[in-house]
Amino acid sequence: MGEAARGSQLAAREDDSPLRSHRDLRVWQIAMDLVALVYDATRSFPDDERFALSSQLRRAAVSVPSNIAEGHGTGSDGAFARHLDIAAGSLAEVETQLEIARRLGYLKGRKEELREALDGTGRMLRRLRQRGRS
Repeated sequence: MGEAARGSQLAAREDDSPLRSHRDLRVWQIAMDLVALVYDATRSFPDDERFALSSQLRRAAVSVPSNIAEGHGTGSDGAFARHLDIAAGSLAEVETQLEIARRLGYLKGRKEELREALDGTGRMLRRLRQRGRS
């Protein structure tokens, strides 16, 4: 399979139908799953973290699919690439903040699901970003 075909599979929907909106992007779908997992995980954080780490982690997680959607919505390859870069930065923030939460003993369960969503989103973002630069 050629690089172009492989790259298009990253963005295509599960059923290989054409992309019509950001909702059709698998990377956006997985990033949305990550948001739900982050919200679920932060519900068990201590109350004194509600306006600190919990809030910051939720905002960073929400930023990932939001930037993917915003960039895709522009219709411009350059703007999409910039927004993918921003999404990747937000993903690094989420990963760092989750590691902080883990070290503080705040993460209860769902660690593997969080790791899979982080890794999957990161892989897809890297591939899309590389495609845009080639």
